Amino acid sequence: AIILSLKALGIKKGDEVITVCNSFYATAGAIAACGATPVFVDCDERYQIDIEQVKIKISKKTKVIMPVHWGGASPDMQQLSKIAKKNNVHIVEDACMGIGAKINGKSPGTFGIVNAFSMHPLKSLNVMGDGGMVVTNNTKIFNWLKKFRNHGMINRDKIDFWGVNARLQPLQAVVAIEGLKKIDRLVQRRNYNAKILDKGLKKLYPNVILPSRKKNYLETFALYMGRFKKRDKLKKFLNKKKIDTKIHYPIPLHLQKPGVDLGYRRGNFKSSENQAKELLTLPVHQYLTKSQLNYIIKNINFFYKKEKN
Repeated sequence: AIILSLKALGIKKGDEVITVCNSFYATAGAIAACGATPVFVDCDERYQIDIEQVKIKISKKTKVIMPVHWGGASPDMQQLSKIAKKNNVHIVEDACMGIGAKINGKSPGTFGIVNAFSMHPLKSLNVMGDGGMVVTNNTKIFNWLKKFRNHGMINRDKIDFWGVNARLQPLQAVVAIEGLKKIDRLVQRRNYNAKILDKGLKKLYPNVILPSRKKNYLETFALYMGRFKKRDKLKKFLNKKKIDTKIHYPIPLHLQKPGVDLGYRRGNFKSSENQAKELLTLPVHQYLTKSQLNYIIKNINFFYKKEKN
């Protein structure tokens, strides 16, 4: 979906796309797949793209700013939209974790000219395997995308240009349509669960540092992340207690081999690098009970009490 979004704008070799360095590999990989160069910036304390660094990194080669709605939270899209307009560049949102979220009543994936969603099983809207969507309100882009993702076909016997097969299987589309009917309830439940975790973990500061929750921003909590002291030891402890946790992600994109090949080095983006040492993702999904959430909180409290003694 991200590749299609960029190709719809004609992104090619020699172009630059600004994005954050603490995302999943697909964000930067899609930029590279179009022949363009990913230009990384750091993230803020909410794990969202650092807007001040975006301003600094814009150059004559910049064609797109690609914010990521990381973890199901959102950056300040109003500010990013102003920056993009001022510099005459497009916004393409990686809104893969943002389905069902709201930014002052507006949905992620509706700020940029063309934007990408994922429907991977771990997202708030999921299909039975991999799937995605591209959204736009630009008629020209819409018509081009419909052809490009279907081999460039006009009809059964003619093509307009060389395209690819990037069609979503009909069965997956049916699953997604049914999922959309439940998305508001799902996001509401995840927010309810997140509030329980927030309340139980905030008292553990500074051993546990949670991101701030912005007013009038509804998160999907595709991921519930926080910074935890002695993260790796805590992870092992929770695993023994049958509490599954994940790290998203231990190595930022600029320190992965392709990022290093672009000239990035340790120390370039200190916020992302420091967060990578402490970030831990806890269960928050809609099937958890209140007692299970309290079990998670109880064990994290016990861990830090034990470590203190």
